[in-house]
Amino acid sequence: MPELNVDTPRGPARVHLTLPDGSPPRAGLMLGHGAGGGVGAPDLQAARGAALRAGLTVALVEQPYRVAGRRSPAPAAHLDEAWVAVAEQLAADRLRGLPIIAGGRSSGARVACRTAAAIDAAGVLCLAFPLLPPRRAGAAKPPVSRLAELDAVTVPTLVVQGVNDRFGMPPEAPGRTVARVAGDHALRSDLPAVAEAVTQWLQTQRRGRRRSARAARS
Repeated sequence: MPELNVDTPRGPARVHLTLPDGSPPRAGLMLGHGAGGGVGAPDLQAARGAALRAGLTVALVEQPYRVAGRRSPAPAAHLDEAWVAVAEQLAADRLRGLPIIAGGRSSGARVACRTAAAIDAAGVLCLAFPLLPPRRAGAAKPPVSRLAELDAVTVPTLVVQGVNDRFGMPPEAPGRTVARVAGDHALRSDLPAVAEAVTQWLQTQRRGRRRSARAARS
């Protein structure tokens, strides 16, 4: 799995790139990590495996703050700026000519949603989307839902969510599939279910692209 250092306005990011075995890739999948974690998170690895088996090239993206050795996440605008820069460089090089699905877990899922339009994503894959931040003790107001970030996505979206996730369960919506699996926000309880949800959704997206291509030719 080659590592690529990619310059961004917020410092160097790191991309772990894996090509599928056999035939040329059908699409690319970019996956970002959570706020305090890395690209080795079990659910990210489960999604990576499912995508490779489906014939996609997978790029696991480490944000600049993680590459620099910091655990505290950068501001949202900085995360988005770095993500877009990585996406643009991959689209011009290693993922050239491929539809790109953007995704990630938790904070990385939010980044993928916020930047989907900017990078012309063909789809969005959210693992453990943090819908509602935990309410802080003594807080005067309830936490603000992040549903607007999901609702703003206009391309097909999959959310894989643990049924006991303390951040809540996003609702289904037109164009948005929510796969409920055993476990909490870590999504470690049933990794085969995580992989199967990703597999099924990718197959659905592939069939949809085929129908669109046939309609365009007719």
